[in-house]
Amino acid sequence: MTKRQSVVVAAALLLAIVTACKTNQTSSAPAANDNSSSAQAAPDHFAAARATYDKECKSCHNTKGVGGPVKLEDGTKLKVPNLQDDRARRHPDSDYLKQITKGGDGMPAFEKKLTPEQMNDLIGFIREVFQPGLSPMR
Repeated sequence: MTKRQSVVVAAALLLAIVTACKTNQTSSAPAANDNSSSAQAAPDHFAAARATYDKECKSCHNTKGVGGPVKLEDGTKLKVPNLQDDRARRHPDSDYLKQITKGGDGMPAFEKKLTPEQMNDLIGFIREVFQPGLSPMR
């Protein structure tokens, strides 16, 4: 094989390799008409309730709603209920609303801090996030 033939064969092989690599590559950019879930993120229906929970509830009930022992700034120790356990799941929404509104057992009352809509949204958030699969108990 002559030098010229070797160069032509090498160029052809290189072209074949480059072409094969391009057809096996996956694009990291979504296609213009891509309707995948990553391209269109679902809206957070609980964004406002999540913000309320983070501001008003998370310090005692924890990020995951598991509660547990909590020591308040004044030194008071509380055993905060786990919002995920079976006992919490058995309470109807009306019990949650009463507890959030009036407080009790160490929990402050939120009737002057939260609107009824915020309280109901918070209950929906708790049911959906911490108690998934539970049918609403109204």
